[in-house]
Amino acid sequence: MKAITILGSTGSIGTQTLEIVTQYPEQFRVIGLATGRNVAMLAAQIRQFRPQIAAIREADQLADLRAAVADVTPQPILLGGEAGVTEVARYGEAEAVVTGIVGCAGLLPTIAAIEAGKDIALANKETLIAGGPVVLPLIQKHGIKLLPADSEHSAIFQCLQGVPQGGLRRILLTASGGAFRDWPVEKLAEVKVADALKHPNWSMGRKITVDSATLMNKGLEVIEAHFLFGMDYDDIEIVIHPQSIIHSLIELQDTSVLAQLGWPDMRLPLLYALSWPERIHTDWPQLDLVKAGDLTFRAPDHQKYPCMQLAYAAGRAGGSMPAVLNAANEQAVALFLDEQIRFLDIPRVIEQTCDRYQAQNRPDPHLEDILDADRWARQAVLEASQTLQSSPVISVC
Repeated sequence: MKAITILGSTGSIGTQTLEIVTQYPEQFRVIGLATGRNVAMLAAQIRQFRPQIAAIREADQLADLRAAVADVTPQPILLGGEAGVTEVARYGEAEAVVTGIVGCAGLLPTIAAIEAGKDIALANKETLIAGGPVVLPLIQKHGIKLLPADSEHSAIFQCLQGVPQGGLRRILLTASGGAFRDWPVEKLAEVKVADALKHPNWSMGRKITVDSATLMNKGLEVIEAHFLFGMDYDDIEIVIHPQSIIHSLIELQDTSVLAQLGWPDMRLPLLYALSWPERIHTDWPQLDLVKAGDLTFRAPDHQKYPCMQLAYAAGRAGGSMPAVLNAANEQAVALFLDEQIRFLDIPRVIEQTCDRYQAQNRPDPHLEDILDADRWARQAVLEASQTLQSSPVISVC
């Protein structure tokens, strides 16, 4: 039985991980839970899974959490604030930590878990995008396993099983195309928040759903794939695959292409990250190729999705620039969700922020450099959002 801790337990990744624990109680047990602010859901999870420790990042909610689980026996250790979440990440006998916290907020807890010798089931892509130059040396130093738990990188990882060293030639990341894959680019000026949150294939949180609508999520995944698999950016490609049945592909040196297929279901990559190298039998719906029907592909439209090219540019710049890109995107998406900027303003303010940062880029950043870059970028986006003009959407083709 593997002991696990879940960061972001009330979000999409966390709740689906707990579904797996519920379905396979002989395989997994929960040591720690941490979330942002959802007291009621965290309290219910504590009652059901009886963790040894739990934390809520919004410290002013801690008293409410204590009251909500006052009758739970035995009482877990209850903590608040970012320090509390970090303590949960490093706590006790957990063998693996599922990092489901959205955004750069997951970086410090993930580092704490690595330094405590925990394997990482990585669902928080920002850990590598922003912190790759710091995180990868720590993984080597502490000898832990970093296993991808998102669908695309899990697909690549699964396809690589048994591939000899040096056998990988190219990575192909599939993208659904998001909410606007069938919209003409001219119509994007009319986008409302509700439109961007209508993902055609996947059920995800609000931030990642907007990232899918801009295809920034795919650009970020390119950077993550670079760090995870050591591939040059010229050898990582994006292809639009509207059905989301093929979750990604690899091309080998002899031009053979391997793909991982399945229904769109985040539980599969999560289960594989937790059970690797084993394969656990499930009763989940099996893929029916006849029912799936046609599988189609097309090149991404860079005029419609300029965020992809911004991500490639930031990745190639390296250093602390990907951290700036990531933070700028988080802040821009938050402003869009609060209806303070328009959908087409998201790539505008990201590009402006990255352009401003070029002279400050740290080629070999330390952790504090990355955190400084993150803070700088968020403020830069707020400043840029105040001076937006009604200019046409940028094109970085």
